[in-house]
Amino acid sequence: MIEIRMMHPEDFESLVSLWADAGLDSRPNGRDRRDRIEQELAGPCSVFLVAEDEERIIGSVLGTHDGRKGWINRLAVAPSHRKRGVARALVEAVEARLDEIGIEIVTCLVENWNVESKAFFRAIGFVEHDDCTYFSKRRRPDV
Repeated sequence: MIEIRMMHPEDFESLVSLWADAGLDSRPNGRDRRDRIEQELAGPCSVFLVAEDEERIIGSVLGTHDGRKGWINRLAVAPSHRKRGVARALVEAVEARLDEIGIEIVTCLVENWNVESKAFFRAIGFVEHDDCTYFSKRRRPDV
């Protein structure tokens, strides 16, 4: 039985391991540092969820919001548990929690090469926009 729950600081190592298994790049010197994740967990804008199967973390999603718009980040499911509805359940759980606090727009960024993720988000009702360009400014390349 898969359970979705809020992430705890002690889940960090399992989370990083899941990301590696799922093929997600990690930024261990930047946004994915333990202290950064723990700081976000303690803040009011994070909805970090994990999915467990027999007490093993097999899925994650890092939801955040800025008070008016929600964001889905780091949606990952272990290869052994894909195509079982885990990703959909994680997204629905983030959406429900964001809805509870009045966030009515939920968004995500998916790299153009990630065809599988783009198809997934389309299938669960997200609308792709090709009329905007993503910009970022980084203090260092490893953040």
